[in-house]
Amino acid sequence: MTLPRILVVDDEPQIQRFLKPALTAAGYDVIEAATGAEALKALATLAPDLVILDLGLPDMDGKEVIASLRGWSEVPVVILSARDRESEKIAALDLGADDYVEKPFGIGELTARIRTALRHRGRSEAVPSLIETDGLRIDALRRLVTRGGDTVHLTPKEYDLLLLLARHAGRVVTHRMLLTSVWGVAHGDDLHYLRVFIGQLRQKIERDATHPRIVRTEPGVGYRMVLDS
Repeated sequence: MTLPRILVVDDEPQIQRFLKPALTAAGYDVIEAATGAEALKALATLAPDLVILDLGLPDMDGKEVIASLRGWSEVPVVILSARDRESEKIAALDLGADDYVEKPFGIGELTARIRTALRHRGRSEAVPSLIETDGLRIDALRRLVTRGGDTVHLTPKEYDLLLLLARHAGRVVTHRMLLTSVWGVAHGDDLHYLRVFIGQLRQKIERDATHPRIVRTEPGVGYRMVLDS
């Protein structure tokens, strides 16, 4: 069986020395790059299944790597960076990164994010016809949402918001992406507007809206739909 190949892009030797054996032990084939240029060459020639990418590279910003990569590849990208500013996370996600993990990090959390990203590798942007999680059932063909057999009555915007999150299940969807996709470019900065709708949606789809299990908040960045394992 061919092991999933992971490209680790980081110029810190201690990170490489830690990650390679840890990820190898977790069942991955690991290749390494220390610069953006090396990363892009490896992506073109070695066809990794996933990229772990630091944003602070010696020759270019990691966001430039994402922007270049997304011109020709949909390989999952998990950001691993010490940059904790929300604007950095949002910019990377908006450029096409799938997820982010902050340094310092735990290998358990990182491998969990890797597994989630790989599960979605190659998936079409089209919504699966049927999505089920935590007792909630979304029938995209019939535009029908139910919980325990009972219909969940959503407004058109609530449904569009839920479907967009389902379309990117397991991934962080930024505030701006949600707002511009559901309400249009003119509403790209209406965060209060979005929070109100997310609150309304949770009241209708969660078992306990005060402790949401389906639509999780990524503070300062956006939201993530969590599907059953």
